Amino acid sequence: MTPRGDESAATRPGHTSRRSVLAAMGTLPVLVAAPSAARAAGTPSAAAAEVVVDPFAERQTIRGFGGMNHTAWIDDLTPAQRDTAFGDGEGQMGFSVLRIPVHENRADWSGEVATARRAVEHGATVIASPWNPPSHMVETFVRGDQTDARRLRHDMYGAYAQHLNEFHAFMRDNGVDLHAVSVQNEPDYAHDWTWWTPQEMIRFLRENAGSIGTRIIAPESFQYVKSFSDPILNDPQALANLDILGAHLYGTRYEDFPYPLFEEKGRGKELWMTEVYHPNSSDSADLWPQALEVGEHIHHALVDAEFQAYVWWYIRRSYGPMREDGRISKRGANMVHFSRFVRPGYVRVDATPRPRSGVYVSAYKGGGSEIVIVAVNKGSSPVSQPFTLGDGAASRVWSWVTDADRNLAPHGAAGVSNGSFTGALPARSVTTFVTG
Repeated sequence: MTPRGDESAATRPGHTSRRSVLAAMGTLPVLVAAPSAARAAGTPSAAAAEVVVDPFAERQTIRGFGGMNHTAWIDDLTPAQRDTAFGDGEGQMGFSVLRIPVHENRADWSGEVATARRAVEHGATVIASPWNPPSHMVETFVRGDQTDARRLRHDMYGAYAQHLNEFHAFMRDNGVDLHAVSVQNEPDYAHDWTWWTPQEMIRFLRENAGSIGTRIIAPESFQYVKSFSDPILNDPQALANLDILGAHLYGTRYEDFPYPLFEEKGRGKELWMTEVYHPNSSDSADLWPQALEVGEHIHHALVDAEFQAYVWWYIRRSYGPMREDGRISKRGANMVHFSRFVRPGYVRVDATPRPRSGVYVSAYKGGGSEIVIVAVNKGSSPVSQPFTLGDGAASRVWSWVTDADRNLAPHGAAGVSNGSFTGALPARSVTTFVTG
């Protein structure tokens, strides 16, 4: 198999490497009674505009956070690493989505079972994406200056749907009921795998996707290219057989995250971000404060794009959420501030997203009256941040913080007075608050 483009030592002549399209993108108490109390204690803290959380202004339902396991390209997760990734206890990541490949060779299918089955035992959702159909279904063609480009033969669409269906049945028979399967991973960045045009994908969705026994994801554009997904949304027959519009965010600008056409045409469909690493695959995942880019990226994916799932590339990698030694990285800690506290079925609600420059806030409700707030402070100064909860039901708030010196450090509980509390956001940190 061809290795992933992000890990190749060289790039194919005549096309742009994935990396080149990526966007150039002191210990404090976390909770205080009021800004004046922080000043009295000698803690410098910049004032910020109030964050108003409105639990009645509901947005998207969150399906989960997770990552990829690909046993044909890197070693499988160990049993201990599976529990670290998908367990939701102290020292675990709380991932609730696992993405696996649909290998073109049936002999490779069994390699994905052990991790997928353990993820399911932890309550996770499993989705699958193919890179290539079986070789006898593929033909080569000339695409620009690529003389060996690959595509699915047009007389093999039915056979390919059966291939995907057989993978779904195989995983089900081995204890993994796939939540969804994709038509193709990155059909518009396929120098090392199989190309599809929007018209080809529309034809497959119209004529063949309905025969597959699980939900369908498409198109998984590498850069959320709307010109690839627009034709699907504008074709009622194709759209009828699409369940999840999947997208990748490699180098996608934040201003391109919103998708008005999906809001217009996608009623009854879901919107998932099914693969990314950010900001790059070259730096250590423990580099700080660069790892805070992950927290900001998730914020924009949930608030601006309104994705319902956020899925990293490899779960365990030097640039990933889990280090090669199985420990949670700084990038991973940013993810865990969402994944362990914002559980599947929680609903994002309105909250003031930018109370000051460099501070990003989002809020979610679930578990009865529980409200989860995640605040990223990219600034070099601590911030004393006031919060007001619209329903006034909370009486206590708990918090966890990650900064240069701490990873997901708990900070106990504090009272909520008349629906308000003030949280201290350390310089260059991410903090999760949970009310109760």
